[in-house]
Amino acid sequence: MPKILLANIHKPNQKHIATYKENGGYKGLTKALEMTPKEVMDEVIKSGLRGRGGAGFPTGRKWSFVPQNTGKQIYLLCNADESEPGTFKDRLLLERGPHMLIEGMIISAYALQCHLSYIYIRGEYAFIVPTLEKAIQEAYDAGYLGPSVMGKDFALDIVIHLAAGAYICGEETGLIRSLQGGRGYPTVKPPFPAVQGFLASPTVVNNVETLAAVPWIIVNGAEAHTKLGTEKSPGTKLFSVSGPVVKQGVFEVELGYPLKKFIYEDCGGIKDGKKLKGVIVGGSSVPILRADEIENVNLDYESLMSAGTFLGSGGMIIIDETGSMPELLATLADFYEHESCGQCTPCREGTGWMAREIHKMLEGKSKPGDIDKLLHITKMIEGNTICALADGAVAPVRSFINKYREEFEALIPKE
Repeated sequence: MPKILLANIHKPNQKHIATYKENGGYKGLTKALEMTPKEVMDEVIKSGLRGRGGAGFPTGRKWSFVPQNTGKQIYLLCNADESEPGTFKDRLLLERGPHMLIEGMIISAYALQCHLSYIYIRGEYAFIVPTLEKAIQEAYDAGYLGPSVMGKDFALDIVIHLAAGAYICGEETGLIRSLQGGRGYPTVKPPFPAVQGFLASPTVVNNVETLAAVPWIIVNGAEAHTKLGTEKSPGTKLFSVSGPVVKQGVFEVELGYPLKKFIYEDCGGIKDGKKLKGVIVGGSSVPILRADEIENVNLDYESLMSAGTFLGSGGMIIIDETGSMPELLATLADFYEHESCGQCTPCREGTGWMAREIHKMLEGKSKPGDIDKLLHITKMIEGNTICALADGAVAPVRSFINKYREEFEALIPKE
């Protein structure tokens, strides 16, 4: 199976610039600088690359929304605030392939005509910062960053910003507000960041995996990228796999790859001969799929939407037959209550209300009708907040109950 991001990731010293260049690193940048910024952007548009952070919006199209000649600085922000439960694929890229990200950022900044870029990295990834700092310094020393990138009339500086560790700052407007020194509160759109983002200037926020895919596209061409995956979901995707499977870790597969084959062949199936009970494909904020729902489902945006869930960030959580769905849901509900920024009342109050109701069930203190009350709470929360955290909190509650209702009913004392 072809690899774009993980082809060399496990080779020794890949995090160092010399080894990265030996394996073809910075060829994409060399080629990009022989093109015009518009040609680079058009190539990414034609490649069909979609944002790998969760939303799946076409990357090149997002870039094209940035107005030029406004007299304001244009900013490119790398979202390395990987906080979605079950997701750790960006961590692998940051730890072992920092130059792939840096090269992708330089090419992307060139296409946008951005001269100052930030890597916004989550507080829990502080241990990765020295690796990033060393890689960035190597890029400066090699002339890939600074006042004249590879001797061209293009300047770029990259700055690392270590965050305090908040899930909400993975939302792009919350990230921007935090980077400006404020609380990580998402803001109402419009205005969109492309027009008025960081420091009220045109801004693009891209995920680590998205930016790291750009050099391969420039080297191999947009057409090579569209030949991978499906027509509407081209390319490859990283999946972080956790749970009771034989092989856990980060996998790269072509989009459109069969989900069942991925679990039972690539991941080796369920440990100890147990049966699959459910799978969360895209991180904790997407609806769960039961074992009997994965038969004809493929790992791409459209197929998963047809199945009633989303590709999301690719944080795949496997659950076997021994898993208690109410207990697992209580853990997720506690997370969303804790990570709500508190700005919107439906989210601030609703996430806590949901968590309390689920814990009441586990403690045997609920009564008939409480399950339906919990589902009613989700309706009052969904779609009534500035950002999607509340919707993400609702998705597991609703899908766990609807698909494993018998387990929740078993917790209600009989009258």
